[in-house]
Amino acid sequence: MKGAPPAERTAGATVNTVLGPVPAQRLGVVAVHEALLSVVPGAQYAFDITMDRAEIFETLAEKLSDFRRHGGGTVVDSTGMFHGRDVRLYEALSRATGVHIVASSGQGPEEMLGGYFLTPQTNPPTPWPAEKFAELFAQEVTGGMVVPRVERRAAAGLVATAATVTGMTATDESLFRGAARAALTTGVPVSIRYGGDAVRDLQIVLDEKLPADRVVVGGLDRKDAVAAGAPLEVAARGAYVGLDHVGTEDDDHITDAVRAALVAELVEAGHGNRVLLSSSATGVAKGHPANDLPYSYVLTTFVPRLKAQGLGDEDVRRILADNPRDLLSVR
Repeated sequence: MKGAPPAERTAGATVNTVLGPVPAQRLGVVAVHEALLSVVPGAQYAFDITMDRAEIFETLAEKLSDFRRHGGGTVVDSTGMFHGRDVRLYEALSRATGVHIVASSGQGPEEMLGGYFLTPQTNPPTPWPAEKFAELFAQEVTGGMVVPRVERRAAAGLVATAATVTGMTATDESLFRGAARAALTTGVPVSIRYGGDAVRDLQIVLDEKLPADRVVVGGLDRKDAVAAGAPLEVAARGAYVGLDHVGTEDDDHITDAVRAALVAELVEAGHGNRVLLSSSATGVAKGHPANDLPYSYVLTTFVPRLKAQGLGDEDVRRILADNPRDLLSVR
């Protein structure tokens, strides 16, 4: 396979899931950027929001089971620390459905941070330093993800962060640098969602000496990224290209037809080993509209488009299974 990662790279490697380390070779097809329970911070306390755990469990269990029925093996919840992440719920869902679940540490963008993380603690006032974010995120990998005020459970499988869409702020930069440093000390990868300039934002984490193949740049199926040639440039630098809004066709994102052609272009350019696909689907949303696509959408609807572009079974397997396995393996 052109550009495929060598099999020995992940031989013996493991991936952090909510039920503990799993051999990387067992992940199967991976949905690399999804949301399970997504809660706008504070919505859980609103009078008009219900948080029926039994109902939430049933809804998510059905969506995960559908993913498995269509050939899926692993779902990555990339929502980070404070947007509804519920480690106990994810443990129960993984046991009930047989789907591996990888949960994430991380925060961002700045506008979604809680007040504590925006409070200057220096004189003169400065944003939270990168090193404090690095320590916060790394502890969720080495000591387990926080169940607030109760305990730590399960190791985070990646650090996910995002920049402000209109352009990276000083706090966003601290988040990115902190995420990179946490990845360096723990061996898990980083998922970044760029702000105004994907290549510049990638360079910030690379400046921290994090190898490019430990980074996925998400949102590269935004129209502005494609118009700027960012997917090819990110791949050329050795990072993973996250086309993670498959199924979304709106003013900000390219269509699935254009996505499929972009994937074919990346493969033809020798970057097939750097492509990752997902839908940013939301299993259950509280306080914001859900992206109500099934986790199986890429498998059932988008893969036929890829094959119509001339991609073969080996290419599809590499993008949906081999690439995410390589990214998520703890090193």
